[in-house]
Amino acid sequence: MTQYFAVIGLDHRHIYDLTAGLIDAGLECAGYWPETSDLRVLEGFRKRFPDVLEVRDRFELMENPGIGIAVIAAVPCDRAEFAIDAMSRGMDVMVDKPGATSFEQLAVLERTVAETRRIFSVCFSERFLTPSTEVALRMVRDGAIGRVIQTVGLGPHRLNRAIRPGWFWKQEAHGGILVDIASHQIDQFIVFTGSERPEIVHSSVGSFGGIPGFDDFGEISLRGEGASGYVRVDWFTADGLPAWGDGRLTILGTEGTIELRKYVDIAGRSGTDHLFLVNRHGARHVDCAGEKLSYFRAFAHDVKHRAQTAMPQSHVFTVCRLALEAQARAVRIA
Repeated sequence: MTQYFAVIGLDHRHIYDLTAGLIDAGLECAGYWPETSDLRVLEGFRKRFPDVLEVRDRFELMENPGIGIAVIAAVPCDRAEFAIDAMSRGMDVMVDKPGATSFEQLAVLERTVAETRRIFSVCFSERFLTPSTEVALRMVRDGAIGRVIQTVGLGPHRLNRAIRPGWFWKQEAHGGILVDIASHQIDQFIVFTGSERPEIVHSSVGSFGGIPGFDDFGEISLRGEGASGYVRVDWFTADGLPAWGDGRLTILGTEGTIELRKYVDIAGRSGTDHLFLVNRHGARHVDCAGEKLSYFRAFAHDVKHRAQTAMPQSHVFTVCRLALEAQARAVRIA
């Protein structure tokens, strides 16, 4: 039986990946709400998915009993509200990160999930859309580097100042740099270390690019049971890099290390998803670009069977909470 989903948030280009991922997993897009803060995103969606029906009212999509899933990449501060509306109408939800931009939103999301028993899933794209991360996680679980004792996650981004919509510059709209970006690295720290009680040790933010009120640098120190983590995110990727950012993850184990260069190997091998493994057997490079992604098929399975194979619901809320805590407690660097 075909599963149908609706797109009700078209403000970030990540909506292309979310939609394509679900279609590749065998689901069908039943329609989309064209409201947007950035017409370029809407135009890009229409070009990529020309056969998908445009529907003028988002509630028409949410109240259609044949559509069971809402996919949301709206302005970040609106994502929780849309997700709550959808779950209250019996839909499961997949949102782009961040899942929430305030503690108040997070509390209502948790209460809504508990009351409706719907799935609220955040697509942490730096894990779920990078084949190298899937391979690395499998290696770690197979014991390739022993017990993980630290992760270092770097999330640099290109600013692309000229094409950013108005909400991009407002912290109340995106939640802050640690909420907006660092949720990726928090997610990976928890998954790779297996921490059940992770906590924020320290966080800081800074504004160095001369844009008033806009933080373009952030860092977090994390701690789990027997493991630590460091996160750095920023908007300083130089224009000369042939990718939007040199995203990296280093995983330190008791018997080796894994380093991921997810989007580019600077002045090295071409392509994406480079994995470097060093352990007692030696050092080697693994090209992970052909690895199949599992998140979207697992999400479809979970919707159908009421399971949590893609990601535990508690994990989603833990990542959201830690990102909000890091932002709220951040020390400002002069």
